[in-house]
Amino acid sequence: MVRTRLSADEVVRAVGAVTDPEIPTLTIADLGIVRDVQVDVESSSVVVTITPTYSGCPAMEVIARDIVDVAADCGYAATVETSFSPPWTTDWITDRGRAALEELHIAPPGPREGPVPVPIGKAPDPGADRVICPRCGSTDTELITRFGTTACKALHRCRACGDPFDEFKAV
Repeated sequence: MVRTRLSADEVVRAVGAVTDPEIPTLTIADLGIVRDVQVDVESSSVVVTITPTYSGCPAMEVIARDIVDVAADCGYAATVETSFSPPWTTDWITDRGRAALEELHIAPPGPREGPVPVPIGKAPDPGADRVICPRCGSTDTELITRFGTTACKALHRCRACGDPFDEFKAV
């Protein structure tokens, strides 16, 4: 229970500190899905706009519920809105978020700046560019499957150290 309502800046920080349920050491701010936080101190309300990493991401429901809970802990009633435009891109992951992925031995995505081509037909191999092994740093890696532990990851193996690892798919 909150004894004192927190400031707008504190609410923004608290909302950003909500973690991704699929990668619990990664905050939604570092993942880049928080698009906007509007705090109305007068009415003790907050509107948070988030963008899913991909359409149908099952974590979004949990994240929205966690945002509402965190806002309530801060003394505010929250509304969570979802925005699909512009679509989320892995370029929005912060440097701290990329470091958090590496600490979990998940290869962070490479940069995807500018327009991204949309192929017609077979999707490009997410391992077409050599992925750096997050354990030993080798680029001698191979794609095992485009389908990793979650829909946003691909599974690779390092030929140098032999360890399998996830790659966060670049979009």
